Amino acid sequence: MCYDLSFKTSLQSIHDIFPGLIQDDQFQIHPDKSAHIVAHSFGEHPIVMRNREDGLPHLKLMEWGCIPFYTKDESAFMKQRIMMLNARSERILGDTSSYWFKIRNRRCLIPVTGIFEHRKVTGITKKVPYFIHQKTNNTDQSNPHSQTLPTPDSTLLTHTTPDPTLLTHTTPDSTLLTHTTPDSTLLTHTNPQTLSAPPSDSSSQNHPSPFFLPGLYSVAELPNLQTGELEKRWTFTLITRAANSLMQQIHNDGENKWRMPLFLPDALRNQWLEPELSTEALQSILNYELPATELDCWPVYTIRSSKPRPDGLSKTDPFVWEALPALEI
Repeated sequence: MCYDLSFKTSLQSIHDIFPGLIQDDQFQIHPDKSAHIVAHSFGEHPIVMRNREDGLPHLKLMEWGCIPFYTKDESAFMKQRIMMLNARSERILGDTSSYWFKIRNRRCLIPVTGIFEHRKVTGITKKVPYFIHQKTNNTDQSNPHSQTLPTPDSTLLTHTTPDPTLLTHTTPDSTLLTHTTPDSTLLTHTNPQTLSAPPSDSSSQNHPSPFFLPGLYSVAELPNLQTGELEKRWTFTLITRAANSLMQQIHNDGENKWRMPLFLPDALRNQWLEPELSTEALQSILNYELPATELDCWPVYTIRSSKPRPDGLSKTDPFVWEALPALEI
């Protein structure tokens, strides 16, 4: 399953992807604090959903962990709420007795810049945490030929090529050089010494592009514990499916091993919010498996600790674990 998310970007990045998005609540995002979001805290997160009254996309704060709409006693339900953090894609249409079937038309999108998952490795006592993110286009959208080039001192230079044909070559000192070729062939050469080196989080990843995980949301009317008045509680769950070949290697242990979030390409992401989505179209989306090549990942330091990393870096920054076998992609 998936219980650890990251959202290290601004709210504006969500609005950039969804022009005209209506923001229902006033709140701020602190990238440092949201570098690691833990499901079991049942905290609030901005969620994209289509409002049923005006039919428009809205951004609304919701708590992670669905509370069914028929719940009357929140304290009595709390022990079960941990089971509502994730929803298996197979049950949304395949199990008509499940709560997920009942709210199958309350679809939403969860903005993230990455997820965390743990890998069990023989010879290493603790499970190794990984940061995983879906590949997105971080280039200048106003110029499709604009390319971002990391320099040796991690500063960023933007170079515009006359056409989209690029020859990428990694030098022994890990400097990335990009050249334009005279034809439309994309050639890539990487020095073998750099293949196992994790990417640096000190450049373009400081402001990564968000991607969106599909979810379902629920609305329950519950008494406020302080005032006793009924108030609406908006809650969400994250949808998971069987893991692809990459995630099988990372999420390889535990009761819910070999699972991953339902990662979607942009076209299916937008379709997910369509109110008139047919059962056939919904099932097609739920069956979708993102290819392993569309994910990037690297090992990080221990994430489930309140103590800062000894090197002072972020929880999403790469960390070198000794004797860690490489993943096969």
